[in-house]
Amino acid sequence: MRQDLERSETRASNSPQPMVTGADLLAARLRAAGATHAFGIPGGEVLALVDALERAGIRFELAKHENAAGFMAEGLWHATGALPVLVATLGPGVANAVNVVANAQQDRVPLIFVTGCVDQALAESYTHQVFDHQAVLRPLVKASFRAAPGTEDLVAEKAIALARRGRPGPVHIDLPISVAEARTPWRTPPVTPVIQPAVPADLSFARGLLAQAQRPLVIAGLDLVNQGGAAALDRYLQRIGAPLLTTYKAKGLVPEDDARVIGGVGLSPKADAIVRPLIDTADLIVLAGYDPIEMRQGWRNPWPAGTCVIDIVAEDMPHGMHAATLRLEGDVGATLDALTDGHTAKATWPDGEPAELRSRFRAAFAAPSAWGPHAVFETMREVAPAGTVVTADSGAHRILLSQIWRCDGPRRLLQSTGLCTMGCALPLATGAALGSGEPVLCFVGDAGLEMVLGELATLRDLKLPVVITVLVDESLGLIALKQRQLGLKRAGVDFGATDFAAVARAMGGHGVALSDRDGLKREAEAAFARGGFSILACRIDAADYEGAF
Repeated sequence: MRQDLERSETRASNSPQPMVTGADLLAARLRAAGATHAFGIPGGEVLALVDALERAGIRFELAKHENAAGFMAEGLWHATGALPVLVATLGPGVANAVNVVANAQQDRVPLIFVTGCVDQALAESYTHQVFDHQAVLRPLVKASFRAAPGTEDLVAEKAIALARRGRPGPVHIDLPISVAEARTPWRTPPVTPVIQPAVPADLSFARGLLAQAQRPLVIAGLDLVNQGGAAALDRYLQRIGAPLLTTYKAKGLVPEDDARVIGGVGLSPKADAIVRPLIDTADLIVLAGYDPIEMRQGWRNPWPAGTCVIDIVAEDMPHGMHAATLRLEGDVGATLDALTDGHTAKATWPDGEPAELRSRFRAAFAAPSAWGPHAVFETMREVAPAGTVVTADSGAHRILLSQIWRCDGPRRLLQSTGLCTMGCALPLATGAALGSGEPVLCFVGDAGLEMVLGELATLRDLKLPVVITVLVDESLGLIALKQRQLGLKRAGVDFGATDFAAVARAMGGHGVALSDRDGLKREAEAAFARGGFSILACRIDAADYEGAF
């Protein structure tokens, strides 16, 4: 019997493997790792790859610009967890994508960026559109690989593992034309190993600090979102009796109607001043996946010297932003659970400061009765169904929105918080809507929308339900505000009016101009019920941002 089995295995191993392309091997590894879509603009150098992706079951989605394509990939990842994949051809395709790769680095997105390139021998004597992709991208990525014959699947496996390890980030694969097109034996993707959550072995010192604390405070951040630690954070807060501050990207880890949640901090001086007494009087601050890359300069060394600080991080990356008494590296949620296993809950904050500050925080950003950006955000929050995913572009509107908007779950307010790049909100919404199939609400300034108007055609072609709310003030409001604060002459911040309602109709969507609450509510309700995309162009006065955040 055993001899028969051995002969059968020998015959199977000797049977010829089907021949495929190098691009097929790479695409198969991406599919096995959870990629469902790839985004980009095809060129001659990536045609074999695009074909291989489609045959592997990874749908290639055409964007109008590589930068937007990368944000679509990120939006899809937030919505479904699918591995984000960006594809660009050589030269200008790669150059166009540099911004979104930098964003993936600073916003902790495990983006796999595959670029086509000419063979090395040809590059020695052929210069048209040719430059060193790896030299350009290495400062922005966790790693950059150049696939060689026989390494296509290995390179993909390495790239995926690196992109997801610790704090996620982008990894680049340069795929020469001959490698992508060459025939090679098929190799079955290996089984992805199960990785157990890592928890520091000795937590005795941290448990001692917790036991002594009378005024504990938790500041949660992006690591906890990426590791899916919302439930663990909720349990932790219940056990130690601490109020919660979050970074903008961590909003919704605990639903923001919960009495324990003070609010989001990091970019609004007004918000930060309100929570300052809580930080100054806390006798223990627990940083739960807090990544200071989201924070403004005022968050350098933000707590008094000598404050006990437990810093729990996915990956220890020296940054110089703050000190800590103890730093724990690993799975943040699992570490929070282990820290409080058997912990006896006790009364904290005997003078009730968190509740008082929470009331002040909400009152500070309450919407006035007059029309303006506050009213736009309040009205859209009233109309948007529970669980709606929202995206925000960079600018004054984003800072105010991030203070006003109440998130009922994690990844419900998507924005660029590390790089703070403009033009991200519309493609983020596109990717999120593609993944969820549900309406997504996009907030963007008029300048930000003008940056990516071509992607309205992508929405049209994909038939996605995105409600685009444009704050129209014909200026770069945040930059103009900074100019005034510095006593500088106003320059380079004003531009002409665009009829966004007409643009929407021309691009296959619905559009309307608005300037009052009732009209916005009526049109927003219709937009959420509509199948395609809508633009709600809300005329505001940029002066309404003065003192707002």
